[in-house]
Amino acid sequence: MSSHDCWGPEQMALCFDVPGLVAGVDEAGRGPLAGPVVAAAVILDDANPIEGLADSKVLTARRREQLFDEVRANALSFCIAEASVEEIDRLNILHATMLAMKRAVEGLRLKPAKALVDGNRLPPLRIPAEAIVRGDALVASISAASILAKVHRDRLCLEMHAELPHYGFDVHKGYPTPAHLAALREHGASAAHRRSFRPVREALAARLAGGEA
Repeated sequence: MSSHDCWGPEQMALCFDVPGLVAGVDEAGRGPLAGPVVAAAVILDDANPIEGLADSKVLTARRREQLFDEVRANALSFCIAEASVEEIDRLNILHATMLAMKRAVEGLRLKPAKALVDGNRLPPLRIPAEAIVRGDALVASISAASILAKVHRDRLCLEMHAELPHYGFDVHKGYPTPAHLAALREHGASAAHRRSFRPVREALAARLAGGEA
């Protein structure tokens, strides 16, 4: 799957400035032990509102999927971007998250006048930006971005599960649940795991200490 998934009206194939447009930005996957971190940026169409937008964490998986399709169909522009496991391990998770957010904003086919970013930190952007704590519950465009990022990452976890079923990525989505930690102890770390995260390092060290490859 591409690390960028972007869309805009067909007649607007090139990025250009549109005064007044605001992009909501959010991420998914900072806490898991495996897989990329995903960010999304969304510019909603005020003339075509989407009902039911909310923080992705409070929605059911089915409702997230429905809203994922609605946002993609009705937003003026959106972009989903990733920072890889290698980038997470090299840069650390915070900087990799900021990188994914930067890629999402810069991948928009319409250039917003401002970005509203969930949380208390801002990625390095070329446009004005504002960090909004709990923005995914307060700002519709950030809610939309949270839904795109969450659904995209969950789908990546299903792909990881298909390749590595013994870790259970389809259930825990890479988070450090007891079942995931037990699988790490039994099977070691896969190429999908973030080796800079302590539970993964500890699992690798334990297997090395036990003489396993």
